[in-house]
This record gives sequence, structure tokens and C-alpha cells, in this order.
Amino acid sequence: MLDRLSQPARGHLAMLAFSALVAGSFSLGVLAAPHIDPGALSVVRFVLAGVLVGAAAQATTGIPRQALRAPWRYLVLGGLLASYFVLMFEGLKTAQPVSAAAVFTLTPLMAAGFGWLTLRQRLTGRMALALAIGALGALWVIFRADLGALMAFEIGRGEAIYFLGCVAHAAYAPLVRKLNRGEPAVVFTFGMMLAGTLLLALYAWPAVLATDWAALPGIVWITLVYVAVAASALTFVLLQYASLRLPAAKVMAYTYLVPSWVILWEIALHGAVPPGLVLVGVGLTVLALGLLLKE
Repeated sequence: MLDRLSQPARGHLAMLAFSALVAGSFSLGVLAAPHIDPGALSVVRFVLAGVLVGAAAQATTGIPRQALRAPWRYLVLGGLLASYFVLMFEGLKTAQPVSAAAVFTLTPLMAAGFGWLTLRQRLTGRMALALAIGALGALWVIFRADLGALMAFEIGRGEAIYFLGCVAHAAYAPLVRKLNRGEPAVVFTFGMMLAGTLLLALYAWPAVLATDWAALPGIVWITLVYVAVAASALTFVLLQYASLRLPAAKVMAYTYLVPSWVILWEIALHGAVPPGLVLVGVGLTVLALGLLLKE
């Protein structure tokens, strides 16, 4: 069936799976964040995911010697994603899952800007309208449908910290296309993960040593396994795969689905249904996705 799909269609399918997998890290991350240092968690996450991606690369395409050219590329990309994950879990200590997911939906607008800076990818009028609608919907959710808070721009500390991580994530998508030199997605991802692990270890090694791993509650280990396998190894490959087939703004457009997925996660885990007015903002982000994907 996949053989019948065009390359852009395969990219869209990869990003649909990406959005579904990413959403779980918000709901689980909120539960785990108070119990472990974000840097320590991210180090172990990158190690586990790197082992999985490396094994997949060796079993499929192999790791050709030419993939080692210009290793600085992997340091740039690994540093961006490492920053994103540390800032995400730091933000999730105080941010609510749906609100954090709404912050994540601001990345398409930023990715479009980075896409122009790095690749000169231009926006059509419809894409610009879609990004504006999506950003409005995201802000509506972030400020919990409180017009007074929106006008005063009263954003929570956790959301502000996570926003900085999303800036790094938005820069990542266009840079993948610019820095890739023909390496398969899984090989390129493995190089990025090795570099990210090295940078994280340099930054967070004291936190790793200070963590009492045996005393951590079960939710931390559940979250760690989920984010390492589903929300790291798989999503990194999916993002690399899609970034080589779609413009940066369309790749990141799928983040607009994440708040909807998170709401389903929250209902499943806690029976927590957000207020109706907040759902209006989610609806705007889904509308933005439809506009962005329309040919």
C-alpha cells in the first residue's frame, strides 16, 4: 500500500503518526516531571532511544562511512532537540498538559520563519492565514479561554519555559533538510542522537549521579520508556522522514493535532474534560491544519 503513495503523501502519513505519539508525552510528562531532574531524564531517554535507532539503522540501511562527514551537523541538530526536551520537562513541572500542547502548536509559525531564513521557503497567502488561525487557537487554549488574561498576556512560568524549547524544535525541521547530505532518515537520526546524548551528558551528568534511580516511582519509568521508544526513537525517525519530503511549515502543521490528542489522553487517564470555551481554541488549530494541508 505504501508503494502506491507519493513521497509527499508518505511524509503526511509519517507526521500523522508523529502527532499521535508526541501527545502522550505531555500527559505522562506532567505526572513524572516533579520526581526527576529534566536533564537526568533526558540523558537516559536519549541513550535508550539512541540504542533503538542505532540497531534499526544497522539492521536496515547500515551506517555508511560517508554519514560521518561533517559531524558538526549532528551536534547542531542534537543540541536543538536536547534543549527542547530539557525545557519541555522543566516546563511541565507547572504547566498543564493541554496548555503545554497548545504552546507546541506555535511551532509551525516559527518553523515557517526558520524555513524562510534557512531554505527561502515562502508562504502562500492561505498558509499564512492558516498559521495565524492556528496561533490564535493556541493562544486561546494557553490562556484558558480567559480574554482578560490574554489581553494582559499573563502566561505561566511553565508555558514560558516550554516556549523556549519550542523555538529550538521549530528550527530543527528546516535544518534537517538543509544539513542532510543524502543520508537515510534512520542513519541521520542516529548521528543526531549520539551528538545529543554527548551534549546532554556534559550538561546533566551531576544530576544523573545525584538521582536515586532505585527510589523513583513507577510513573517515572513508565514515562521514560514511553518517551524513549514512542516519543523519541519513533518520532525522531518520522520527523526526519517527513522533513525530507515536505516543506517545514507543513511538517510542523501536524503539531496542531497534538492538543486534540492530549485531550483524549487526559480523558483516558483522569476523566478530565476541558471547558467548552477551551475546545473552541482546539477547533481553530484543527481548522488551521486543514488549511495548511490543502494543496
